Amino acid sequence: MLTSTDFSGLFNERFLRNFLPIPASNELRLEIGTPDFQLPDITNGKLVKLSDYRGKQPVLLAFTRIFTEKQYCPFCFPHIKALNENYEQFQQRDIEILLITSTDEKQSQIVVRDLGLKMPLLSDSSCRVFRTYRVGQALGAPLPAQFVLDKNGKLRYKHLFSFLDHNATVETLLSQFD
Repeated sequence: MLTSTDFSGLFNERFLRNFLPIPASNELRLEIGTPDFQLPDITNGKLVKLSDYRGKQPVLLAFTRIFTEKQYCPFCFPHIKALNENYEQFQQRDIEILLITSTDEKQSQIVVRDLGLKMPLLSDSSCRVFRTYRVGQALGAPLPAQFVLDKNGKLRYKHLFSFLDHNATVETLLSQFD
């Protein structure tokens, strides 16, 4: 969804690094642990380390595509809103959602405020975690993807972006935790 006609922040170093298309790869295997990372949680003002959840609670890693604090991917904007609107359903089942974006911390603060995000929004402006998880990229930003991790950090489900199936639905994601 184009939420603004102000494109002033769009063309930056991140845009150029992610301009050429690289398809998502299927290299992460089910039933295996996923790479650890540490990123700033803009929503709650702290650092989040994925391994801190291991042995404690399941996690949904929701990589999302936000171009700037003013422009969202038309496929991701409804997905972000749906995850945020249903965050309590995940919390009631002791599941944490970690929404990961490539916007910088300042842009991410505006996103948190404007969308009223309740879930943690992690800023990966270097796109290091996006690349580690091999979600792909095109036209200035990494592609969206979802990874369901069980309580022990093992990958139980993954959804990689395609033009036929952009993001996994909230229902599909919740069903993976049964």
